[in-house]
Amino acid sequence: MRAKQAGYGLALFLTSAGALIVEIVAGRMLAPHVGMSLYTWTAIIAVVLAGLSIGHWIGGLLAAPQVTHRRALRGIALALLLAGLTAAGAAPLLTWLAAMLGGENTAPLLLIVLLAAGVFLLPSLFVGIVSPVLTKLAIDDAPAQQGPIIGRMFALGAAGSILGTLSAGYLFISWIGSSGTMLAVAALYLVFAALFWQGSRLLTLAAITVAITGSLGLSRLPAFAAPCATESDYYCIRIVDFAPQSGRPSSAMVLDHLAHSINDRDDPTLLYSPYLHFIAERSERLLGHRTAPRAYFIGGGAFTLPRAWAALYPQAELTVAEIDPAVTQMAAQAMWLDPAATALHIRHTDARRLLASLPAQPTFDLVLGDAFHDYAIPAHLVTREFHQIIRQRLAPKGAYAINVIDQSENPRFTFSLVKTMQRDFPAVEVWLDDESRRRGGRVTFVVLGLLEPSEAPSLRVTQPFRRTWLRWPQDDLDARIDAADVPVLTDDFAPVDRLMAGFVFRPDEMLRQR
Repeated sequence: MRAKQAGYGLALFLTSAGALIVEIVAGRMLAPHVGMSLYTWTAIIAVVLAGLSIGHWIGGLLAAPQVTHRRALRGIALALLLAGLTAAGAAPLLTWLAAMLGGENTAPLLLIVLLAAGVFLLPSLFVGIVSPVLTKLAIDDAPAQQGPIIGRMFALGAAGSILGTLSAGYLFISWIGSSGTMLAVAALYLVFAALFWQGSRLLTLAAITVAITGSLGLSRLPAFAAPCATESDYYCIRIVDFAPQSGRPSSAMVLDHLAHSINDRDDPTLLYSPYLHFIAERSERLLGHRTAPRAYFIGGGAFTLPRAWAALYPQAELTVAEIDPAVTQMAAQAMWLDPAATALHIRHTDARRLLASLPAQPTFDLVLGDAFHDYAIPAHLVTREFHQIIRQRLAPKGAYAINVIDQSENPRFTFSLVKTMQRDFPAVEVWLDDESRRRGGRVTFVVLGLLEPSEAPSLRVTQPFRRTWLRWPQDDLDARIDAADVPVLTDDFAPVDRLMAGFVFRPDEMLRQR
């Protein structure tokens, strides 16, 4: 009896772990297609819980008193077989559904929900059937211990969920990737399916062998390959050849589903992204003839501007806070970054934490905010408390520049950010390149926090690209901010995703690159 109770408990513990592994891996698998935002995680958690709830309901029917022991075992085996098959097919199914549903006319939020439900509902549903039936079997073997058994099984299910969460986030994804992790969970389910079917020992052993070797074999097939050059703890990282667009050897770095920066192989100072080009031009006017500027970069990505400045100002002091070491490694391997450049000081840590730990002197000539989590800037990097840290570390003629993805028509997050920055910076300006202004839709604003106001209404250059940037007229900007009634962003309240909700409801705001 004790052996059976232990077996039932172990099965519940490990299958519960598998269910939570699927939930964590779902976020990583969806990220290359729809990003990894608050909306993505909300959909994933809701879908997995819905699947488990339906499964528990069905499992309760299989745990009815009239259900025989043998039928209950076969029910568990069938449920785990289906859970294993749907988990194994998650990667190719996701690729197919994303291609079929991810057109320009599909609103991002709808796509997120459809992909999450289409791929991850069934694995959660089928594994959810198992828990009530296992609990019934355990109680049937020791009816007098009903209360303790129910408590023990609930505790084992919760403990397995904890193990699954920790092992997915800290172990499996880092070591075998998201597709490999899903296949490992599928193999686990199929092994238990074979055990609960209670066939001959030889048949059970054969089924276990097929489940394990089959999962290993599937992981090598193209359909199960992750769409990433590197799958780190933070991002799915890809490198895309930009030469067809530029006519020169150049590459773009894509983190999850958003292109972040473009590097030119032969000319580090060639800045293809208009917002980076503007920051470089505006900073050059602020720096004057200074040959050794000090700058702090919030986020590295492909290190496009730090790489350019390291080439222009070899004596500069350029501190880059990039939280993901894999991003830096990929930039060095495929984006022509030289991490050993004298001017570069790369730190793999949170940018706010690092900046707060630095002494107030010497100050920085430029602090550049260029960190994104999907389409949104992490909330702790846009609050007034963080701006106060930046303000204390700016040189008298220094500038804080932050690029913001927002809607051109009603950029509520940009309004909120400007309103927040105005509390601590004497002058706050919003700039946009003229081509984006005329095109409308999704645009990239550059917001400047200055200690000394400027009067320039525009900035025009002809080399290496002919570009014009326009400053949002201050009177109109202030009036729009007042009318929008947006909040000041603080550590206690920074609703970044809500302020940018227009992106996930409008099909024309799908984010593929910036």
